Amino acid sequence: MAKTTASSHEKVSVRLAEILIKLNRGEKLDPRQLAEEFGVTLRTIQRDLLERLAYLPFSKDQQYFVLDPYYLGKLSTADIQRFASLSGIKALFPALSDNFLREIFDTRVSHAYLVKGHHYEDLREKSGEFKQLEQAIVQHRLIHFLYKAKTYTSIAPYKLVNHKGIWYLAAKDEYQIKTFCFSQLKSIQTDERTFTPEADINALIEQEDSIWFGVEKREVVLKIDRSVAAYFKRRPVLPNQQIDKELEDGSLIVSTRISHDNQILPMIKYWVPNITIIAPNELRDSLLQSLREYVGNDENKS
Repeated sequence: MAKTTASSHEKVSVRLAEILIKLNRGEKLDPRQLAEEFGVTLRTIQRDLLERLAYLPFSKDQQYFVLDPYYLGKLSTADIQRFASLSGIKALFPALSDNFLREIFDTRVSHAYLVKGHHYEDLREKSGEFKQLEQAIVQHRLIHFLYKAKTYTSIAPYKLVNHKGIWYLAAKDEYQIKTFCFSQLKSIQTDERTFTPEADINALIEQEDSIWFGVEKREVVLKIDRSVAAYFKRRPVLPNQQIDKELEDGSLIVSTRISHDNQILPMIKYWVPNITIIAPNELRDSLLQSLREYVGNDENKS
């Protein structure tokens, strides 16, 4: 069932992307012609235009749908694919109103967000702060806020990053890139002063598959038992995973680079006993210690 749902969602996204491409080119869209072109019912196309894409600034020319001139030609193919998918996951964003979705079609605003993962936290009560940070990112304005009882001033906000369902603010604090959990930000203030975004920082944030931006990484080498090797070959299970060698018995030597033990220890625990830490020794010792504590606590309870 899940596979069918995913496949259905993919078809919808592809269709919406093609519709958006046509609109972006300034084409006048006839729902009946679209239904014939995509091999779906007229009712499906009407739902695409009137529900899934209802937030778009449409103009009606008799039976035709046309995008308002202000938005014509502004979206790249990547933008269009992203927004087509976005239309199917509205709940990902807090208070995702029609106005919000219109604004996200502005390519400047779309650069304020980076979504990693498929689940989300409910931030409807903080939609005002979310919007405030979006505008600060788009306008390159410095911000001030309270975070875990500490005051931060003159922070340069780069992106709102959704990683595994949790929203974070990726920002530069003087010379260091830091990550702040959005839900814990308080008393956010936007400064009149602006900053010049650095391209290498934006690239780092987009390429990193964790929230540990700018932290020095260290290598971890693991042995994956042959009984579970297929899972690691099918897709990256670990952050920054690299398969270094496949042994004769079918087991794997895998390496990764991490910024913090918590990036990988929970996943290693999940795969125990089919995964072994080869290096570094201190990570292996940390794993063994936590397992001993777990076993000890369990024995005490019994």
